[in-house]
Amino acid sequence: MSTGSTGHITLVGGGPGAWDLLTIRGLRALEAADVILVDHLGPAAELAEFIDIDGKEVVDVAKLPYAKQVAQERINELLVSYAREGKHVARLKGGDPFVFGRGFEELQAAAAAGIACDVVPGVTSAISVPAAAQVPVTQRGVTHAFTVVSGHLPPGHDKSLVDWASLATLGGTIVVVMGVRNVRAIGQSLIDAGLNPTTPAAVIQDGETSNQRVFFATAETLADVMEAEGVSAPAVYVFGEVAGLAHAG
Repeated sequence: MSTGSTGHITLVGGGPGAWDLLTIRGLRALEAADVILVDHLGPAAELAEFIDIDGKEVVDVAKLPYAKQVAQERINELLVSYAREGKHVARLKGGDPFVFGRGFEELQAAAAAGIACDVVPGVTSAISVPAAAQVPVTQRGVTHAFTVVSGHLPPGHDKSLVDWASLATLGGTIVVVMGVRNVRAIGQSLIDAGLNPTTPAAVIQDGETSNQRVFFATAETLADVMEAEGVSAPAVYVFGEVAGLAHAG
């Protein structure tokens, strides 16, 4: 409801998909909101199952990879506009708002408009989705490090900020999010830079949902497996010895 004064914005990390991976703090923020802006990822589809949405305005700003989407600038405008009406606005995002979620851009937009904004961390898909397939990103005696990278741009792209060649020889686990389209180029780039082609790999599609699918491969065969199985976004894939632990023996 409108209060006649400047409202408030809360960025809520919704987790990887299953509604019960939403944090208690996130749940309370959604319960308190007048307006909820939701993405395609996270528990948006089940909102009515875990909170009372009567009297709340739910706005779909779904942003599907490589598909028609609401521009980030427009989302920022909506957040500010609703808050200026005196409303408590919750922005429900998949995963964690600050892990490839553009949450900081929304925080900046709120700050520029003089509107208070809180951030509720969420369970990031980069770690939880592999875990759903019993793939640990770290394991004692196997690896003490992991790197999470965005694969939305292929290796060699002039706007890519990822040093794929260094990743290939860094050691540890490599977790790639938003990289379905570019998996072949990414895998080949890592192999060309020194990653062993037989390095175990795994891909998890729709992790932590009823549609979850898991496939195991190697760095060399991952792209072929994903193509043959029709793997589509959202999916997370992993390169590293840990990817071979779930089905070892």
